[in-house]
Amino acid sequence: LNLIVIGGRGCGKSSVCRRLAAADKRFKHMSLDDLIVYEAGGASIPAIVDERGWRGFRELEFEVCVKAGRAFDGFALIDAGGGVVTDLDENGEEVFSQRKVDALKAKGGVIVFLDRDVDYLIERIAGDSNRPDLNASKSFREIMERRLPWYKKAADFIVDGGGNDANERPLVKKKRLASTIAAYYYAQSGVEPLADQWFQLDVGKRN
Repeated sequence: LNLIVIGGRGCGKSSVCRRLAAADKRFKHMSLDDLIVYEAGGASIPAIVDERGWRGFRELEFEVCVKAGRAFDGFALIDAGGGVVTDLDENGEEVFSQRKVDALKAKGGVIVFLDRDVDYLIERIAGDSNRPDLNASKSFREIMERRLPWYKKAADFIVDGGGNDANERPLVKKKRLASTIAAYYYAQSGVEPLADQWFQLDVGKRN
């Protein structure tokens, strides 16, 4: 069984996936953003968007999803970009991308949505030059609110990462998120965790 982690920009997908890969060496960790950069000959993501536009970027992202989804028969750990659940319609508006979801799960996999409060995401990505503007007319908040049901639709499992104490959604630390995701993956795959690595994840005993 493969494991795909999705969520908005700045939610901590990459850090959580690195923790999972470090805790269980059987995982083959792939970052879709890194693979996109590789396929584009080393061009940065902002440069790709500048050259091809968002439509061209989403097409390249789909091609990478196909390759990543077929790369391994199990223990692939795919860190997906924030817009992996989207494509563009004829008017350039974002719509749900069933084709990318299907591509990522081509050889069997579960998709986990790491759900963080949008205020936390806004704070996390502020000033990051490697994250090009998603839309000239819509705010990041509007885009995330539109994408939320698509993340949920794509997901087999949702992990609440919190991020807003004022809204009674306290921030969940990445170690705990990794633990929760690992427990779900092992339960779904039927594969036993490695004892020492399972201990490092600090999730206690499996039921």
